[in-house]
Amino acid sequence: MNHRLIVSSALASVMALGLAGHAAAQEKEKCYGIAKAGQNDCGNLSGTHSCAGQSKVDNDPGEWKYVAKGTCKDMKGMTADEAKAKMQKK
Repeated sequence: MNHRLIVSSALASVMALGLAGHAAAQEKEKCYGIAKAGQNDCGNLSGTHSCAGQSKVDNDPGEWKYVAKGTCKDMKGMTADEAKAKMQKK
């Protein structure tokens, strides 16, 4: 009985950690216009590159980074739609 309890507890712990990691991933959002040169998280809006770390200038509106959900506006960042609109005005 004791062995069964230990195995059950271990399994429950592993499952809880997996769910916590999944929840943390869902609490992020893309924030455009805040990435420093070489510190973007992936491809840009204009399609000139498709990899992380390839931004050339600081705060390019087409480059983005993942940030905690709800903090982008505090960092003076933009949503994808706002960034697209800003890029079209240039």
